[in-house]
Amino acid sequence: MVFKGRMVLAYVLIGMFASSLLTLLTINFFYPVISINAGSADKLNPTNASRQQAGLTSKDLTKLQTAYNLIHNQYVTEIDHDKILNGAITGMLSATGDPFSTYMTPDEAKQFQDNVDALFEGIGAELLMIDNKITIDSLIKGSPAEKVGLRKNDIIVSVNGEKLEGLTLYEAVAKIRGAKGTQAELSIIRAGSIDPIDIIVVRDEIETQTVQSEMVTKEIGKIEIRQFSARSTDEFKANLLGLEKQGMKSLIIDVRDDPGGLLFKVLEIVEPFIDKGKTIVQVEDRNGKRQADVSNIKEPVRKYPIVVLINKGSASAAEILAAALQQSAGSKLIGETTYGKGTVQEPFLDEMVDGSNIKLTINKWLTPNGSWIHQKGITPDIAVEQPDYFDVMVLSKKETLKFDMNNADIMNMQIMLEGLGFSPERKDGYYDMKTVAAVGAFQKANLLAETGEANEVTMKEIENKISDKIKDSKNDLQLKAAIDLLQSTPAS
Repeated sequence: MVFKGRMVLAYVLIGMFASSLLTLLTINFFYPVISINAGSADKLNPTNASRQQAGLTSKDLTKLQTAYNLIHNQYVTEIDHDKILNGAITGMLSATGDPFSTYMTPDEAKQFQDNVDALFEGIGAELLMIDNKITIDSLIKGSPAEKVGLRKNDIIVSVNGEKLEGLTLYEAVAKIRGAKGTQAELSIIRAGSIDPIDIIVVRDEIETQTVQSEMVTKEIGKIEIRQFSARSTDEFKANLLGLEKQGMKSLIIDVRDDPGGLLFKVLEIVEPFIDKGKTIVQVEDRNGKRQADVSNIKEPVRKYPIVVLINKGSASAAEILAAALQQSAGSKLIGETTYGKGTVQEPFLDEMVDGSNIKLTINKWLTPNGSWIHQKGITPDIAVEQPDYFDVMVLSKKETLKFDMNNADIMNMQIMLEGLGFSPERKDGYYDMKTVAAVGAFQKANLLAETGEANEVTMKEIENKISDKIKDSKNDLQLKAAIDLLQSTPAS
C-alpha cells in the first residue's frame, strides 16, 4: 500500500526511474534572461563548444587502462566490461560529492526520459515494494492493467515465467514494462485466493497525469502539481481554465511532495501570475555570473489571491514556483520548510553516444531576491504541521507484534492507532498493556479476532484505515489553513 503523497514511502511508477527525482533540468530552455553581473552571454546555458575541456594526459589514460586490465584479467571472478566501465564513470561523478550528478546506463536513461516526457510503454500500474513483494498500489485510469481487472494490493509473483523474487523494485519494473503491443503474462497473488492467478496484459502507451484540480469550495480552486514534466504546462493551463469556468475567485497551488522536473516548465506555469519584467528565478554559473529569468507575459496577469502548499518533500522546480509566487506575486506559502535543492542539472545524452546519460549539476538557482536555498529550504509564511500519522512508515509485517516487544514497527503502529482514535497513550515503540488494549479495541471495532496482538491481517487493516483517513481532505490541516486564509482574503 501507499499513503498517497503524504507518507514517507518510496514508490515507483512503471516507466519511472528514481534518479529523476529531485532533479531540475535545463532542457529546451528559452525564457528571456537579464544579465545580473558584468558581461553577457548568448544564452543561459553555455554551448558544448564553450565549455572548458581539461583533457586527460597519456599518463592518465595509461593509469586508467592499467586499472581496467587488472580488474578485467586478475579479479577473482570475471567482471563484465560494461560493468567496469560504468563503475568508472559513476566513480568520477561520485568524486564531485554531488548526489544529483549521476550516470545512467542506456536502459536507465530511457526510463529517465520516459519520466521527463510523462509518457511510456507498459501496463499502467503504480508499484510498491512491500515486505520484499512487488505490490500494485494503484492503476492508471483506462490503462491495460485496469482493463484486465488487476487490483490494488495484487502481488506480482512473475512476469512471462520469470520470478520477481529477489529483484529490486527497479529491476522488477524493467521486466514488467515493455514495447506497445507485447504481452506481459503476470502471475499474481490476491487476497482471498489460495493459488496464484495468471493474467495476460497487452502493453500500451501510457500517459501519466502530472496535474490535477478540483474546486474545494464554491470560489476556491486547488491545483496539485506532482512533477514538472514535458506535459505539465498544457495540463496546468487546461486545469486552470477549467477552474476559472467554474467560478474560481482564488487559487491553491499544491506542490507538496513534488520532487521537481523541467526548469522551463515551471517558468511557463508561473509566468501567468507574475507582472511582465519581474524576476521568476536567477541562475548562477561556476564563475559567479548571474542571469535572471523574467516574466514576458503577453496577456493580462491573473491577480486573484494564491496560496502555495509546501512541505519537506517540495524540491527543486517546486521550490522555484513557491519562491517566485511568494517574492514576485505576493502569494503566501503554507505548510513546512521545503527540501532545499538549489542546483540545476543538464543531461548529456548526445555526448555519451551509446544511449547512456550523464546528468550533471551545472548551475545554482536563486530566488528572485537572490537567496540560495540549497540545504536550507524555503520557510512558509504560515507554518502548519500535519498530524503525526501523516508521516508514519509502512509496517514491515516481519513478525506478529505483541506484549513486551519494542521496535520501530510498534512505534509507527501506535501513532496510527492514536490517529484512528484507539490511543495506546504512548508512541515510543514499547508494546505495553495499554497497547494490547488499543489493538484489541481496534480489532473488535473492525470485526477481527480480538487478541490484542498485531498479526499481518491486523497491521494491514490498521494501514488501510489510516490511509483512508489521510486521503480524506477534512484531515489535511495545511489545506484547511489555506482555505481559511483565502476565505478571509478579499479577491481583487
